[in-house]
Amino acid sequence: MGALPAGRMSLLPSVNYTFPSPRRCTKRPIVLQSRHHTSGEEHVSYLEAEIAEQPVVLERLLREEGRKVHDIAGAIRKREPRFVYVAARGTSDHAGTYGKYLLASACGLPVALATPSLFTIYRRPPSLQGALVLGISQSGHSPDIVEVIAEGRRQGAITLGITNNPDSPLAAAAECVLPVHAGAEHAVAATKTYTAQLTALALLAVAMAGDSALWADLERLPEHIARTLELSQEALWRVERYRYMERCVLIGRGYNYATALEVALKLKELTYVVAEPYSSADFRHGPIAIIEQGFPAILVAPHGAVYDDLMGLAMDLRAREAEVVMISDMEEALALAQTPFRLPPGVPEWLSPIVAVVPGQLFAAALTKAKGYDLDQPRGLRKVTRTT
Repeated sequence: MGALPAGRMSLLPSVNYTFPSPRRCTKRPIVLQSRHHTSGEEHVSYLEAEIAEQPVVLERLLREEGRKVHDIAGAIRKREPRFVYVAARGTSDHAGTYGKYLLASACGLPVALATPSLFTIYRRPPSLQGALVLGISQSGHSPDIVEVIAEGRRQGAITLGITNNPDSPLAAAAECVLPVHAGAEHAVAATKTYTAQLTALALLAVAMAGDSALWADLERLPEHIARTLELSQEALWRVERYRYMERCVLIGRGYNYATALEVALKLKELTYVVAEPYSSADFRHGPIAIIEQGFPAILVAPHGAVYDDLMGLAMDLRAREAEVVMISDMEEALALAQTPFRLPPGVPEWLSPIVAVVPGQLFAAALTKAKGYDLDQPRGLRKVTRTT
């Protein structure tokens, strides 16, 4: 199956499905082999360890919430929402972008990303009657996201918080809570919490759609992530090539537009490269003019409905002598790239952002080391950002 089948959220009771225990990965994931030293002891950075931990995190999330999510989906169905309103910031906002495509496709509901300043600064919140108001936050502490959820509840909307902290203000404000079970994330740049948020959204979408046939695809996610970590080692030795890169573009489309947004953020946070994300369609409407010989372009192009569009753009970029980094499971796409990151076969398009972001995380981490920067403490950033 490629894209998630289109349809409208079933208003019938959910399928009585018992979520199986995910298959444990038999191969240990490999991340970056280089090490740095602190107090004379050799160790891996928090960021590297958290990237490597993602198969275990997703396995735990599927095990802990695979059954419980049906109760949340049932509560949502009873309220018969007419649309979904998603509030998030930063990396969580990119998860919301994935959710926009996924929930619309799976449930047939319009999905809008919130404008939190209307709630906290302008004090002019829109009507949320008939909405599912969804807040996504790693820490659950951002006041503007909490306020969107609180206002939704005041207006009588059903509210759901997706967070790594079930004791947070976001969780307290929401009627329903879906924890992502990522464990403590010490590195400032989010990795495992992001893929856990995407997986939580996928769980929610499948439970709301009531399609039990899709659960087997979810079950294989930890295995796919572990394999991606291994496959990416083949390309990491080439990252030194980009040591002096100061700007680049990230391009995806559809479900993987969110991947372009997230990898661009990782490059900005960690390497201080001016990385601009685009949909492949929007990129053709003007920004493509910046491409010249050697300009770095990172494309996310797994198989699926938008693959031909990305492939056509990749060929155009090569004709303009761009430096192409390709994240794909398709041989013809990988062959076009100076630096190819291979994805494992068999990942459905609707789940591909959970897998395709991993090579981007590894690329950003390796480039950070090549540039001599701190992987865990980027300059001027803190782990929890509280915006109002």
